Amino acid sequence: MPLYETVLIARNDLTQQQVETITDQIASIVTEAGGEVKKREYWGLRGLAYRIKKNRKGHYMLLGLDCPAAAEQEVARQLGLNEDVLRHMTLRIETIDENPSAILAKRGDDRERDRGFRGPRPAAGRFSSGRRERNDDREEYRARPRDEGDNAGGEE
Repeated sequence: MPLYETVLIARNDLTQQQVETITDQIASIVTEAGGEVKKREYWGLRGLAYRIKKNRKGHYMLLGLDCPAAAEQEVARQLGLNEDVLRHMTLRIETIDENPSAILAKRGDDRERDRGFRGPRPAAGRFSSGRRERNDDREEYRARPRDEGDNAGGEE
């Protein structure tokens, strides 16, 4: 039987359990036709590149299907009829990779990244050097008091 990968995007106001219910409906269609779901990955709520039906985010789900072509056509038809599914795309592939997809692998890399040193601290103010906030008492940075007898302004 041919192998397919299907990615679907569900509306953002659904819960993860409701997205799983949609996936279970697809799995039942595939198993009734004599196929099986080899891979199932929930990618989470992610931002869309552009608005789709007034939604800026969507729940992403990846399915690896091993089913006849008629079952895949029925899955595509059911996804098109479901109002909660914003977009879906199915590709025929040679093999289903059992490893986590690139999306989940990237998420794991982000969590493992060292978050210790993040670079030098910026100055305290927009234009200041930050010395005033650190109570730097060196003479070259202290304001010099004016002498009472020194008339710099020309007043007498």
